[in-house]
Amino acid sequence: MSDATELIQTIKSAAVDAVNASKPTTVCYGTVISASPLQIRIDQKTTLGTNQLVLSRNVSDYETTVTVEWETEETGGGSDEAAFDSHAHSISGEKTITIHNGLAAGDAVILLRQQGGQKYFVVDKIG
Repeated sequence: MSDATELIQTIKSAAVDAVNASKPTTVCYGTVISASPLQIRIDQKTTLGTNQLVLSRNVSDYETTVTVEWETEETGGGSDEAAFDSHAHSISGEKTITIHNGLAAGDAVILLRQQGGQKYFVVDKIG
C-alpha cells in the first residue's frame, strides 16, 4: 500500500514540476521605480524595462471621444460694460478629451506574467 502511495505522490510531484517548468501565466505585483524610461521592480532581483512590458489603458495616457451637453456656471466681471455682464456658455456635442492614467514613480501595480515569462501585462494601479 505504501509503495502505491509513494508512486502517486511521485506522479503528482512530477506533474506539478512540469506545470511550473512551463512558467504559466501568474499574477505579480510591482512598484514603478522610473516613469521615463519605464521601469517596474517586481522583487529585489528583478526590474522590468519597457521592452518587457505591455501596458493596458488603465495605466496609459490616451485620448477618447465623449458626448457632452451642459451649461457652464454663470460668471460676471466687475465692470459696467456689457461684455462683462453675468453669462453662461453652452457646451455640447462630441469632444476629444485626454485621460491621464500614465504611471509615475512610486505607483504600485498589478501585472500578469505571460506564459514563458518574457512579457508582463500591466493590468492596473493598486490603490
